[in-house]
Amino acid sequence: MPATTVQYLGTGRRKTSVARIFLRPGTGEIKVNGRAFEAYFPSESLRVPVKQPLLATETADKFDVLILATGGGVAGQAGAARLGIARALVEFNGELRQRLKKLGLLTRDPRAHERKKYGQKGARKRFQFSKR
Repeated sequence: MPATTVQYLGTGRRKTSVARIFLRPGTGEIKVNGRAFEAYFPSESLRVPVKQPLLATETADKFDVLILATGGGVAGQAGAARLGIARALVEFNGELRQRLKKLGLLTRDPRAHERKKYGQKGARKRFQFSKR
């Protein structure tokens, strides 16, 4: 029988993106869809939110993080990963919930794309009005 690895799971969603998170005891390595963290999220503004739950709970060097992200764009996937990591940390230790909740890391961002309306140019924009 193979040795079972201890891992904590978390799912995060943002816009149309879904990120499945696997937290495993390790040295702090983060992989996204089999690629290096820095290669997948090229800008610092995308990397900071992903690391935020780990830095807030001071567990950045205790876990290896495997992120499987699908749908949407890189910004949505970064937000989904942030929520998923926070949820996985709560599964690891329930006492971290209060700190993560206070920082707003356990709240799912409800903002999503608003559909285009018929008879209009976009979701809010109208065609130009002509009186005569």
